[in-house]
Amino acid sequence: MIAAAVLLLASPAPVIAFTWDDLPAHSALPPGVTRVQVAADLLKAAADAKAPAFGFINGVQTEREPTSTPVLKMWRDADQPLGNHTWSHQNLKDLTPEQFAAEAARNEPMLKDLMAAEDWRWLRYPFLSEGDTPEKRLAVRAWLAANHYKIASVTMSFADYAFNEPYARCMAKGDKAAVVELEKRYLDAAAAVADRARAMSKTLYGADIPYVLLMHGGAFDARMAPRLYKLYARKGFGFTTLAKAESHPFYRTDVDPGLPPEPTSLEDALKAKGLPVPPDPVDVKALDGMCR
Repeated sequence: MIAAAVLLLASPAPVIAFTWDDLPAHSALPPGVTRVQVAADLLKAAADAKAPAFGFINGVQTEREPTSTPVLKMWRDADQPLGNHTWSHQNLKDLTPEQFAAEAARNEPMLKDLMAAEDWRWLRYPFLSEGDTPEKRLAVRAWLAANHYKIASVTMSFADYAFNEPYARCMAKGDKAAVVELEKRYLDAAAAVADRARAMSKTLYGADIPYVLLMHGGAFDARMAPRLYKLYARKGFGFTTLAKAESHPFYRTDVDPGLPPEPTSLEDALKAKGLPVPPDPVDVKALDGMCR
């Protein structure tokens, strides 16, 4: 029944919802670059592409890096929404359900102030981890349902986070050739993962579902965002909101965490059907040694 509904509502042309984790401060900065500049560049690229940009915040960063705090107001001034990535980005596998709920709740006053009457009750799990036991997963989902949260799923990710630290190192060393290599690897990864996601969706349903793309608010992401949006546009993608993407039946048990969970990644959906998962085309290990 769900598969039939997914097929019925599949998009005629592929669409992506861009989501940006770890606001207001993600990863290392190159010399002379500020968090405010990173945010300004990300927001300009989104505006130029006419792409919604849902941001997920870790409030602790306003204490660790007070100069990053204006980023959150900038996001809202650009009429882009914000949601909950927990206070300090701790992995649920290392916490009790009660500790995790407290981490999420600690972000709420900031989100209420920033979002006012708009819907901020979306949660992105840090590390995409829903815990290390079924019991823990269900306990947190029950808390989310009781507090009217929706889970921000991820159905497309090319490990963009792994490029930000090498970029900062290479810029500090003035290694322009290495930065060019990073740029190529980044765009190649994005293209390959988009093709892989579409292939998985078509294997499952014979058509595209709306994809939710995981991104991070880092300096290299800001540098590459204009080219990234153009890459997706050339590949035939349109851009949509997180809420519209997750209105698709594929995401129904994350939109309503009170339901028994079903797979909400394409990889897990394939595994649940006993179908092979195509290999991940992105190898970030090579990035670790760049500009050391």
